[in-house]
Amino acid sequence: MTELEDRLERFETLNAECELIAKLATDSHKREFYLKLSEQYRQLAVDMRLAIAAKAAA
Repeated sequence: MTELEDRLERFETLNAECELIAKLATDSHKREFYLKLSEQYRQLAVDMRLAIAAKAAA
C-alpha cells in the first residue's frame, strides 16, 4: 500500500470515528464539533482519492 493510500485509509477511519462520536454525543456543542470535524476528514479523503487517481493517470 502506498503512502497516499495509507493516508486515505486513515482519513476514512477518522471520519467514521468522528461521525460515531457525534451520534453518541449528548452535548449539542460537542455533537456539532464532531460533525464538522468528520466533514473535514471526509473532504481530506476525497482530496486524497483525487490525488491517487491523478498519480495513477500520470
